[in-house]
Amino acid sequence: MPAYFVVRCTYGDMDHYHRYEKLAGRAIGEFNGRFLITGKGETVQKESGKHKKTVVVEFDSMEAALTCYRSETYQQALKEIALSAERDFVIVEGL
Repeated sequence: MPAYFVVRCTYGDMDHYHRYEKLAGRAIGEFNGRFLITGKGETVQKESGKHKKTVVVEFDSMEAALTCYRSETYQQALKEIALSAERDFVIVEGL
């Protein structure tokens, strides 16, 4: 069953964000993750609208998603994003 990173975020410091983006992209690629939504297209805000960007990444399995999240590269990325963004992040299993 596939699994997904689902992230809603608002970014601040773009230097840290760009470092996060590079590290996270590398980690996601290493575990065959696929970006389904990058937040670069049009977004229609409904309900709270707290965050401005949505990112969805698909993995082949929950195991692959969790292994990516726990990887050294992604953990380095998380240190960068903690200095740059406010986020809601979940890892969910698909159908």
